[in-house]
Amino acid sequence: MKKTLLYIVLASVLFMGETQAQQTATDALLARRLTLQETIDLALGSSIASKQAATNKTSSYWQYRTFKADYKPQVTLSGTLPDFSRSIIPVIQPDGTTDFRAVSLSNSDVGVSISQAVGLTGGQLFLTSQSQRFDDFNQGIRRYNSFPAIIGFRQPIFGYNALAWNRKVEPLRFQESERQFLEDRETIATVATQRFFDVLLEQVNYEMATKNVENNQALFKIAEEKHRLGRLSRNELLQLKLSLMNAQMAKAQASTELKTVAMQFAAYVGLPKGEKVAVQSPTVVPELQVEEQVALEQAQRNRKERFQFERKVLQAQQQVAEAKGKGGFNADLYATFGLTKSASNFSESYARPENQQQVILGFSVPLVDWGRQKASVKTAQANLQLTQYTVEQEQTAFEQSVYTQVNQIELLKARLQLTSSADSIAQERYDITKATFLVGRISITDLNIALQEKDQARRAYITALQDYWIAYYRLRALTLYDFELGKSLTP
Repeated sequence: MKKTLLYIVLASVLFMGETQAQQTATDALLARRLTLQETIDLALGSSIASKQAATNKTSSYWQYRTFKADYKPQVTLSGTLPDFSRSIIPVIQPDGTTDFRAVSLSNSDVGVSISQAVGLTGGQLFLTSQSQRFDDFNQGIRRYNSFPAIIGFRQPIFGYNALAWNRKVEPLRFQESERQFLEDRETIATVATQRFFDVLLEQVNYEMATKNVENNQALFKIAEEKHRLGRLSRNELLQLKLSLMNAQMAKAQASTELKTVAMQFAAYVGLPKGEKVAVQSPTVVPELQVEEQVALEQAQRNRKERFQFERKVLQAQQQVAEAKGKGGFNADLYATFGLTKSASNFSESYARPENQQQVILGFSVPLVDWGRQKASVKTAQANLQLTQYTVEQEQTAFEQSVYTQVNQIELLKARLQLTSSADSIAQERYDITKATFLVGRISITDLNIALQEKDQARRAYITALQDYWIAYYRLRALTLYDFELGKSLTP
């Protein structure tokens, strides 16, 4: 009885330092400790993925600004300063003969024009002011020709109006890019969560391996004493020694794997190269009550698909309009009214100018195209129909993905509760089994089974925790809605 008490006391002393030794070993390996929220904030602020998302957003913004600029007045300064030429040209004389004369000429012009696109009709209004100068250096002639103001209008008739279609499509594309940026951020948070729990799981593996080594060392010392007293067979002693060696190898392997995932984690979230890092297991799990219909409504309201589906159909309709407009009867109206004056000096060319008008109506009608225009239209119409079917299918798949994610949240919530209870039970069972083994009532095999079940239960809990948090951020990315706070993630 006294020997049994001695074994128990010795084991208690050896196991008292387990937690402290475990923390010391981990801290020696890893320095900076991050929570899950700190990890996500780092990834959103410093990671390459976050910079790529921000760059894509900026690019989309300037593309939209380019589209908007097409509908604003454009001011252009143009000119030729100078256009000089010196050559010998044939000149017909009054008697019908041809003489070759040297000529030195210079033509210069400068003008300012203001144009405004008319999105409703696809035409263009413009206002131009221009001045021209002509010099003949051989004869000493200088002339000016000025156009103080010319107002005009270009208008395609029965043609394809790209401006009107772009006004419908481009705002949708811009809204898509805005929502895509928010979705990218939630995706980054999801990946950061995955990397976080990868490190946490390897940390737990390393801590369990360290603890198992310490446990096996303590058990082996006790077993040596029991073997010396004849209370333990050599076979059981060797089995314990083998367990100790396996535990030491498992610890070395866990250490290597932990270093690998920690480096990958640090690289993703944007930590300085070489900085050691550790993570802290979340102590609070979001209590989500998610209704399928609410999740679907939020997804349809907030996600880029809201604009993407409409844009795809509009672009297919745009292709039909383009095929019809560019292949059949086309006409262009060009009309101007302005003032002009020629004079030998610049100031006189602007005095009392005369008016001028010009009206041009040009058209083109394909007489024989061997069904080319019809085939082009039919192809565009078939593509429109295919796009409508595809969008309908994508809408159904999108709704199904929302329902699936909501149901997965509920399943993972139940799984997390079960694995948490199993983890506590397995730990308690191992403690009881270990104490029972110390008094010699069970074999080393039973102790090893209890140890394996304890470690498996702990890993299962961490994996369930990981899956739940990843599903939580995937749901946020899928709906752009924070169900924990009850608010949309869109502006």
